[in-house]
Amino acid sequence: MSEDDLVIRPEVRFRDVHERGLDFPEARRKGIEKATRKLHALETMAVNIYKYEITRKHKPLNTNLVAAMANEMTHLQDFQTKLYEYGLRPRKTRFAFWMVGFSLGTGSRLLGPRRILTTNIWAEKKAVAEYQHFLRDVDWDEETRQLVAKDGSDEERHVERWTRILEEMS
Repeated sequence: MSEDDLVIRPEVRFRDVHERGLDFPEARRKGIEKATRKLHALETMAVNIYKYEITRKHKPLNTNLVAAMANEMTHLQDFQTKLYEYGLRPRKTRFAFWMVGFSLGTGSRLLGPRRILTTNIWAEKKAVAEYQHFLRDVDWDEETRQLVAKDGSDEERHVERWTRILEEMS
């Protein structure tokens, strides 16, 4: 599959949204709660990193940043939906993640395209590690596990894309 054929925003149908975990033991629910809240907060940060790296210039890097932002917005929606399906709410401290994303995005934009790419590679590698950790250690329901795996796979593709673009700049 070429990069042009990658799905940025998968379709979600009404039947895909439903209550989850009602009969789960408390320990299982706690693991899901902690992981889902963290992933939601991290995706908030990722959206802002990309949002604040985008400049007004018409350049291929901006097109890639917009596509990555759109994909991260999908992840954010995925985890916000999961939170509410489990009867949970986002972290009260998620604003701090918003601010970190703003700071990293604005700072890297001011330092130029190479810094944008190195920041994105660093952030996406951290995301890949978190997704792998949560896939390994959290007892998700099967539908949510598949979603976490898909979103984690997207993060791996982001690392590959940013790495390739950085290498092409050299």
